[in-house]
Amino acid sequence: MVLLPTALAAIYYLLIAAPMYVSEARFIVRTPSQQAPSTLDSVLLGVGLGTATSSATDVYAVHEYISSRDAVRDLEKYHHLSKLLGRPSIDMIARYPRPFEGRSFEDLYGAYSRFVTVGYNSQTGISTLRVKAFSPQDAQTLATALLDGGEGVINRLNDRSAMDAFADANRHTQDAEQRVTSSEAALTSFRNREKLIDPTRSSLADLELVGKIEGQLATLRAERSALAASAPESPQLALLDQQIQAFQAQADSQHAKIAGQDTSLAPLIGEYEQLIIDRDFAAKELTAASTAVESARLDMRRKHLYLERIVSPDLPDSAREPRRLYSIWVVFIGALLLYATVALVLAGLREHGQQ
Repeated sequence: MVLLPTALAAIYYLLIAAPMYVSEARFIVRTPSQQAPSTLDSVLLGVGLGTATSSATDVYAVHEYISSRDAVRDLEKYHHLSKLLGRPSIDMIARYPRPFEGRSFEDLYGAYSRFVTVGYNSQTGISTLRVKAFSPQDAQTLATALLDGGEGVINRLNDRSAMDAFADANRHTQDAEQRVTSSEAALTSFRNREKLIDPTRSSLADLELVGKIEGQLATLRAERSALAASAPESPQLALLDQQIQAFQAQADSQHAKIAGQDTSLAPLIGEYEQLIIDRDFAAKELTAASTAVESARLDMRRKHLYLERIVSPDLPDSAREPRRLYSIWVVFIGALLLYATVALVLAGLREHGQQ
C-alpha cells in the first residue's frame, strides 16, 4: 500500500514525466490618467496602505477572455495549440489528449485549464498570467499570444465606448439642429403675422414718443395756469385747452398701444421674448452638442484603457514542473497516511471483535 505507489510515482516522475516550462507575465489595465505602480507602491499596497490603479471590471474582462473558448480558438487557429500540447515525444499522462480524452474542441478546452492560469491581486491591481508548455519557446509564444488577445479585448472596449459616445453626441446634435430650425421658423412666423421685427424696440420708440408728448403736455398746462392767473378772460385759454385735450388724447392713445388692451404691444412682447428665449436656448444646446461631437471624435482617436505589461512573458531556461522529488514525497506521505488509516480501522475492528 505504501511502497508500490511510491515506486510507481518514482518511476514516472524520474524516468517518464516530461519537463514543463512556465512562462510568467504580469500586467495591469489602466486609464491614461493612471500610472503603473512603482516598486514602493506595490510594497505599500501589499500591506494595505495604498489603492489599486486598475479597474477590476476591465481586468476581469481580460481574465474572462484568457479563460474563454475564444482564447482557445485563437490559439488553435494561429499557433496550433493542440499540436504544441500533444507532441508525440511527450508522455501520455501529461500531454493532450490523455488516454481517456478525445480530440474535440471541448476536450481541448477542458485540457487548456491545465496549462494556463491567470490571477488577480486586488490590493495591487496586478494580474499574473502563467502558461505551461513542453518547450520554453512554446510557453513564451502562448503567453504573448494571450496578452495580445487581451489587448484586443481592451481595444474593442475602447472602440465600442467611443463609437457609442460619438453616436449619442451626433444624435443630440441632430435634435438640437431641429430645435434651432423650429424656433427660427416660429420667430419668422410671428414677425410675418404681427408685421413687427422686434416688438421690444417698437415699445421703446412708443415710450419715447409718450415721454415727449407728456413733456409738451406739462408745458401747455403750465402755460395755461400762468395765463389763467394773469389774464382769466384771455381768449387764448380756450386754444390752450384744445391743445391740452389733443395732446392728452394722443398720450392716452400711445399708452393704450403699449399696454392695457388685447391689441397692445405688451402681450406681443411676452410672446416675442419667449420665442427669443427658445431660440437662444436651442442655439446654446446646438453649440454644446457640436462641442460634444468634436470631443467624441477626438476620443475615438485615443484609448481610454490600456493593457500595460509590467513583466513581459519570459523565456524560461529550465523546467519548473513537474516537481519530481516533491511529487514523489507527496505520494509517499499520502500512501503512508492511507496505510495508517486502514491499519487503525482494522485494529479497531479486531479489538471490537475480540470484545
